[in-house]
Amino acid sequence: MLQQILKDMYIEPDLLAELNEEQKQVLFFKMREEQVRRWKEREARLEKEEAARVKPKKASKKSVSWLKSSDSDVWVWVMGEHPDDKSYDQICDEIMVERAALQAQKEAEELRAKKEAELEKRFSGLYLEQEEAARKEEARKAAALEQSRQEELKKREEEERRKAEEEVRRLKEEREQQIYMDLKKVSHQDKEEKAWQDSLRRSKAADQRRRSLAKQTREDHRRRSVKALERGKVAAMMKAFVLEESGPPPKPKPRNLTLTSKPINQSPGMRRSLSCSSREEIIRWFREEQLSLRVCFQQDQSRVAPWFHGIISREEAENLLGSAGSFLVRVSERIFGYVLSYRSQEGFKHFLIDTTDNCYMLLGDQIKFSSLGELVEYHQEEPLTSSGGERLLHACGQKAGTLDYAELFI
Repeated sequence: MLQQILKDMYIEPDLLAELNEEQKQVLFFKMREEQVRRWKEREARLEKEEAARVKPKKASKKSVSWLKSSDSDVWVWVMGEHPDDKSYDQICDEIMVERAALQAQKEAEELRAKKEAELEKRFSGLYLEQEEAARKEEARKAAALEQSRQEELKKREEEERRKAEEEVRRLKEEREQQIYMDLKKVSHQDKEEKAWQDSLRRSKAADQRRRSLAKQTREDHRRRSVKALERGKVAAMMKAFVLEESGPPPKPKPRNLTLTSKPINQSPGMRRSLSCSSREEIIRWFREEQLSLRVCFQQDQSRVAPWFHGIISREEAENLLGSAGSFLVRVSERIFGYVLSYRSQEGFKHFLIDTTDNCYMLLGDQIKFSSLGELVEYHQEEPLTSSGGERLLHACGQKAGTLDYAELFI
């Protein structure tokens, strides 16, 4: 099932709903690794094609000389490390203010010179007329009238100069604000580019953490596989010792862990499917393929295991689970397979049991078992997840007076 998902790079929603958070995370890591592997193969192929097409470039005679420090190493200054260094935003803001002030000052000087030329051109003739009239006018009355007229003109000139200066100042302030806003906009675009770079850096860091977690998962799997093999060897030695001491073995199947990849015989008329919403097809699959294997029975094959349940929903399974450490195995509602429902200290967890690889194993795990009983027995001593502490302690049986798996055997 996992190889088919990685080949198609797609998982059906019904199958995804059966996975718990840790299984989803493991599946995501494996799909991500497959994407990276395909990308690297494509990049290597493109590099070979590009190398075949691109001609070698001529060696350039230009060179770069680096400024050396006292220790003969390249001199490097990292902005922001010294306590007196200003932040990047402060330096940019000061530069923008200075540029805006210089530009506005330059435009104000040009406007002031233009206004001064207009005023001189307008009032220079009046000054000459005043001097000429003073020499020509002999009458006191005419001189007094002319003087009053010149004073009025001076007042008007001062008023005009004051208005012109205020207009220049206003235009300077508006231009300064406009230039500042333009520079601020450019700075904002630079910040957005920096934010994108930060996002890219965080994405790379997240990929690194995921690779680290995947590596830790592989190490935990290797450790658990070694422990499983050691338990199998110890069980075999104990079995041989008992045979030597007490004679022929009893008829019931021995309770030892078996890691196997032997195919499980399946009915030729049943077609395997990753997803199925028909309850009748799931019952038919169980009767034709699973019942003959007696996967739901105890190790001695005497009766159905107390932890086995029929086709019940997730909510019904959670209602049956009692204290932390309680568990049950139920037939899935949507697919041809089983679900291990478990109650931990944090809450309920549901692990999909994969049966499409001719064995029984938790989806995302690589330890295979020949029956559900061996899987349960193994995880009664080994944790379900890499975090540890999640062992199967208490099997949850049927409600009083009911058998939810009755329809599977009728």
